[in-house]
Amino acid sequence: MHDYTPAPGLLNGRIILVTGAGGGIGKAAARSFAAHGASVILLDKAVPALEAVYDEIVQAGHPQPAIYPMNLEGAAPQDYEELAAALEREFGRLDGLLHNAAFLGTLTPLAQYNVETWFKVMQVNLNAPFLLTRACLPLLERSQDASIVFTSDSVGRKGKAYWGAYGVSKFGLEGIMQILADELEGMPAIRVNSIDPGPVRTLMRNRAYPAENPAGLATPEQIMGVYLYLMGPDSKGISGQALDAQPAAG
Repeated sequence: MHDYTPAPGLLNGRIILVTGAGGGIGKAAARSFAAHGASVILLDKAVPALEAVYDEIVQAGHPQPAIYPMNLEGAAPQDYEELAAALEREFGRLDGLLHNAAFLGTLTPLAQYNVETWFKVMQVNLNAPFLLTRACLPLLERSQDASIVFTSDSVGRKGKAYWGAYGVSKFGLEGIMQILADELEGMPAIRVNSIDPGPVRTLMRNRAYPAENPAGLATPEQIMGVYLYLMGPDSKGISGQALDAQPAAG
Protein backbone atom coordinates (compact mmCIF):
# COMPACT_ATOMS: atom_id res chain seq x y z
CA MET A 1 0.00 0.00 0.00
CA HIS A 2 2.97 2.33 0.45
CA ASP A 3 3.43 2.30 -3.33
CA TYR A 4 -0.30 2.20 -4.11
CA THR A 5 -1.24 4.04 -7.31
CA PRO A 6 -4.84 5.25 -7.19
CA ALA A 7 -6.93 5.62 -10.32
CA PRO A 8 -7.66 9.28 -11.20
CA GLY A 9 -11.39 8.98 -10.50
CA LEU A 10 -10.99 6.58 -7.57
CA LEU A 11 -13.43 8.46 -5.31
CA ASN A 12 -15.85 9.84 -7.91
CA GLY A 13 -19.23 10.56 -6.37
CA ARG A 14 -18.16 9.74 -2.82
CA ILE A 15 -19.00 11.93 0.16
CA ILE A 16 -16.22 11.96 2.76
CA LEU A 17 -16.01 13.77 6.11
CA VAL A 18 -12.53 14.75 7.31
CA THR A 19 -11.89 16.07 10.83
CA GLY A 20 -8.92 18.32 11.45
CA ALA A 21 -9.11 19.35 7.79
CA GLY A 22 -7.64 22.81 8.33
CA GLY A 23 -4.01 21.76 8.23
CA GLY A 24 -1.39 19.02 8.22
CA ILE A 25 -2.48 15.50 7.33
CA GLY A 26 -6.17 16.40 7.39
CA LYS A 27 -5.68 19.15 4.83
CA ALA A 28 -3.60 16.87 2.60
CA ALA A 29 -6.22 14.12 2.85
CA ALA A 30 -9.08 16.48 2.05
CA ARG A 31 -7.27 17.84 -1.00
CA SER A 32 -6.26 14.36 -2.13
CA PHE A 33 -9.78 12.95 -1.74
CA ALA A 34 -11.19 15.90 -3.68
CA ALA A 35 -8.56 15.51 -6.40
CA HIS A 36 -9.76 11.94 -6.88
CA GLY A 37 -13.40 12.94 -7.24
CA ALA A 38 -14.87 13.07 -3.73
CA SER A 39 -17.12 15.74 -2.27
CA VAL A 40 -15.33 16.47 0.99
CA ILE A 41 -16.86 17.85 4.17
CA LEU A 42 -14.17 19.88 5.91
CA LEU A 43 -14.45 19.90 9.71
CA ASP A 44 -12.15 21.90 11.98
CA LYS A 45 -12.35 24.56 14.68
CA ALA A 46 -10.32 27.09 12.66
CA VAL A 47 -12.67 28.72 10.14
CA PRO A 48 -10.01 30.72 8.22
CA ALA A 49 -8.00 27.52 7.72
CA LEU A 50 -11.11 25.70 6.48
CA GLU A 51 -11.89 28.53 4.07
CA ALA A 52 -8.36 28.39 2.69
CA VAL A 53 -8.62 24.63 2.04
CA TYR A 54 -12.07 25.14 0.51
CA ASP A 55 -10.68 27.77 -1.86
CA GLU A 56 -7.74 25.57 -2.89
CA ILE A 57 -10.06 22.67 -3.75
CA VAL A 58 -12.47 24.86 -5.73
CA GLN A 59 -9.69 26.66 -7.59
CA ALA A 60 -8.21 23.31 -8.58
CA GLY A 61 -11.49 22.42 -10.28
CA HIS A 62 -12.40 19.57 -7.94
CA PRO A 63 -15.92 18.83 -6.61
CA GLN A 64 -17.19 21.63 -4.39
CA PRO A 65 -16.48 20.80 -0.73
CA ALA A 66 -18.54 21.80 2.30
CA ILE A 67 -17.36 23.52 5.49
CA TYR A 68 -18.55 22.53 8.96
CA PRO A 69 -16.81 24.50 11.76
CA MET A 70 -16.75 22.57 15.02
CA ASN A 71 -14.59 22.66 18.14
CA LEU A 72 -14.32 19.06 19.27
CA GLU A 73 -13.03 20.06 22.69
CA GLY A 74 -16.27 21.77 23.65
CA ALA A 75 -18.74 19.80 21.54
CA ALA A 76 -21.56 18.00 23.34
CA PRO A 77 -23.31 14.80 22.15
CA GLN A 78 -26.18 16.91 20.77
CA ASP A 79 -23.72 18.81 18.54
CA TYR A 80 -22.78 15.58 16.80
CA GLU A 81 -26.42 14.67 16.28
CA GLU A 82 -26.98 18.10 14.73
CA LEU A 83 -23.99 17.56 12.43
CA ALA A 84 -25.37 14.21 11.30
CA ALA A 85 -28.79 15.77 10.69
CA ALA A 86 -27.20 18.53 8.59
CA LEU A 87 -25.28 15.93 6.55
CA GLU A 88 -28.46 13.94 6.01
CA ARG A 89 -30.29 17.02 4.72
CA GLU A 90 -27.44 18.06 2.45
CA PHE A 91 -26.10 14.73 1.21
CA GLY A 92 -28.40 11.91 2.33
CA ARG A 93 -25.53 9.54 3.12
CA LEU A 94 -21.82 9.33 3.96
CA ASP A 95 -19.27 7.14 2.16
CA GLY A 96 -16.19 7.93 4.21
CA LEU A 97 -15.17 9.23 7.63
CA LEU A 98 -11.56 10.12 8.42
CA HIS A 99 -10.91 10.80 12.10
CA ASN A 100 -7.79 12.95 11.90
CA ALA A 101 -8.20 15.77 14.44
CA ALA A 102 -6.01 15.35 17.52
CA PHE A 103 -4.56 17.24 20.47
CA LEU A 104 -1.05 16.40 21.68
CA GLY A 105 -1.28 17.60 25.26
CA THR A 106 2.04 17.39 27.09
CA LEU A 107 4.87 14.86 27.23
CA THR A 108 4.89 14.30 30.97
CA PRO A 109 5.20 11.34 33.39
CA LEU A 110 1.78 10.06 34.39
CA ALA A 111 2.48 10.90 38.04
CA GLN A 112 2.77 14.59 37.13
CA TYR A 113 0.20 14.73 34.31
CA ASN A 114 -2.13 17.71 34.56
CA VAL A 115 -5.70 16.47 35.06
CA GLU A 116 -7.32 19.24 33.03
CA THR A 117 -5.01 18.53 30.09
CA TRP A 118 -5.75 14.81 30.40
CA PHE A 119 -9.50 15.40 30.03
CA LYS A 120 -8.98 17.78 27.11
CA VAL A 121 -6.86 15.25 25.23
CA MET A 122 -9.38 12.49 25.86
CA GLN A 123 -12.26 14.70 24.75
CA VAL A 124 -10.66 15.58 21.40
CA ASN A 125 -8.81 12.34 20.63
CA LEU A 126 -11.17 9.65 21.96
CA ASN A 127 -14.62 10.93 22.97
CA ALA A 128 -15.08 12.99 19.81
CA PRO A 129 -14.33 10.11 17.39
CA PHE A 130 -16.72 7.87 19.36
CA LEU A 131 -19.52 10.46 19.34
CA LEU A 132 -19.00 11.38 15.69
CA THR A 133 -18.91 7.75 14.55
CA ARG A 134 -22.02 6.94 16.59
CA ALA A 135 -23.92 9.90 15.10
CA CYS A 136 -22.83 9.16 11.53
CA LEU A 137 -23.32 5.39 11.44
CA PRO A 138 -26.88 5.63 10.05
CA LEU A 139 -25.53 7.77 7.18
CA LEU A 140 -22.68 5.33 6.53
CA GLU A 141 -25.15 2.45 6.50
CA ARG A 142 -26.86 4.10 3.51
CA SER A 143 -23.66 3.81 1.46
CA GLN A 144 -22.99 0.86 -0.77
CA ASP A 145 -19.29 1.05 0.09
CA ALA A 146 -18.31 3.01 3.22
CA SER A 147 -15.01 3.37 5.04
CA ILE A 148 -14.22 4.60 8.56
CA VAL A 149 -10.57 5.41 9.24
CA PHE A 150 -9.11 6.25 12.64
CA THR A 151 -5.75 8.03 12.82
CA SER A 152 -3.53 6.15 15.24
CA ASP A 153 0.12 6.42 16.27
CA SER A 154 2.97 4.08 17.13
CA VAL A 155 2.63 5.17 20.79
CA GLY A 156 -0.96 3.93 20.67
CA ARG A 157 0.16 0.44 19.64
CA LYS A 158 3.08 0.06 22.03
CA GLY A 159 3.22 2.12 25.20
CA LYS A 160 6.05 4.64 25.48
CA ALA A 161 7.10 6.69 28.50
CA TYR A 162 5.84 10.28 28.85
CA TRP A 163 3.24 10.11 26.09
CA GLY A 164 0.50 10.22 28.70
CA ALA A 165 -3.04 11.01 27.61
CA TYR A 166 -2.14 11.17 23.92
CA GLY A 167 -0.76 7.62 23.96
CA VAL A 168 -3.69 6.32 25.99
CA SER A 169 -6.19 8.02 23.66
CA LYS A 170 -4.59 6.36 20.63
CA PHE A 171 -4.73 2.95 22.36
CA GLY A 172 -8.42 3.72 22.89
CA LEU A 173 -8.92 4.49 19.20
CA GLU A 174 -7.36 1.17 18.25
CA GLY A 175 -9.85 -0.47 20.62
CA ILE A 176 -12.81 1.37 19.12
CA MET A 177 -11.63 0.38 15.64
CA GLN A 178 -11.34 -3.29 16.52
CA ILE A 179 -14.65 -3.41 18.40
CA LEU A 180 -16.56 -1.58 15.68
CA ALA A 181 -15.04 -3.68 12.91
CA ASP A 182 -16.12 -6.82 14.77
CA GLU A 183 -19.62 -5.46 15.39
CA LEU A 184 -20.01 -4.57 11.70
CA GLU A 185 -18.65 -7.87 10.42
CA GLY A 186 -22.13 -8.76 9.16
CA MET A 187 -22.30 -5.48 7.22
CA PRO A 188 -19.55 -5.82 4.59
CA ALA A 189 -20.52 -2.46 3.06
CA ILE A 190 -18.80 -0.68 6.01
CA ARG A 191 -15.14 -1.31 6.76
CA VAL A 192 -13.24 0.09 9.75
CA ASN A 193 -9.45 0.46 9.98
CA SER A 194 -6.72 2.59 11.52
CA ILE A 195 -3.65 4.28 10.06
CA ASP A 196 -0.41 5.19 11.81
CA PRO A 197 0.94 8.07 9.68
CA GLY A 198 4.48 7.63 11.03
CA PRO A 199 6.90 10.57 11.27
CA VAL A 200 5.40 13.37 9.16
CA ARG A 201 6.26 17.04 8.73
CA THR A 202 3.42 18.58 10.75
CA LEU A 203 3.06 21.19 13.50
CA MET A 204 2.11 18.48 16.00
CA ARG A 205 5.24 16.49 15.18
CA ASN A 206 7.31 19.64 15.64
CA ARG A 207 5.76 20.25 19.05
CA ALA A 208 6.52 16.69 20.13
CA TYR A 209 10.07 16.68 18.70
CA PRO A 210 11.22 20.33 18.65
CA ALA A 211 14.90 19.40 18.12
CA GLU A 212 14.16 17.22 15.10
CA ASN A 213 15.06 18.39 11.59
CA PRO A 214 11.73 18.35 9.70
CA ALA A 215 13.52 18.27 6.35
CA GLY A 216 14.14 14.55 6.84
CA LEU A 217 10.46 13.72 7.35
CA ALA A 218 7.80 12.76 4.83
CA THR A 219 5.33 15.47 3.92
CA PRO A 220 1.61 14.85 4.48
CA GLU A 221 1.16 14.64 0.71
CA GLN A 222 3.72 11.83 0.45
CA ILE A 223 1.76 9.45 2.71
CA MET A 224 -1.63 9.71 1.03
CA GLY A 225 -1.43 6.33 -0.72
CA VAL A 226 -2.84 4.31 2.18
CA TYR A 227 -5.53 6.93 2.87
CA LEU A 228 -6.74 6.76 -0.73
CA TYR A 229 -6.55 2.97 -0.65
CA LEU A 230 -8.77 2.70 2.42
CA MET A 231 -11.28 5.29 1.19
CA GLY A 232 -11.61 3.73 -2.26
CA PRO A 233 -13.13 0.48 -3.54
CA ASP A 234 -9.78 -1.31 -3.81
CA SER A 235 -9.86 -1.94 -0.04
CA LYS A 236 -13.22 -3.72 0.00
CA GLY A 237 -13.07 -6.60 2.44
CA ILE A 238 -10.26 -5.02 4.49
CA SER A 239 -11.54 -4.30 8.00
CA GLY A 240 -10.25 -4.37 11.55
CA GLN A 241 -6.67 -3.72 10.37
CA ALA A 242 -4.03 -1.45 11.91
CA LEU A 243 -2.10 -0.14 8.92
CA ASP A 244 1.00 2.00 8.52
CA ALA A 245 1.28 4.91 6.08
CA GLN A 246 5.05 4.49 5.79
CA PRO A 247 7.32 1.46 5.55
CA ALA A 248 8.93 0.40 8.83
CA ALA A 249 12.31 2.02 9.41
CA GLY A 250 15.32 -0.13 8.72
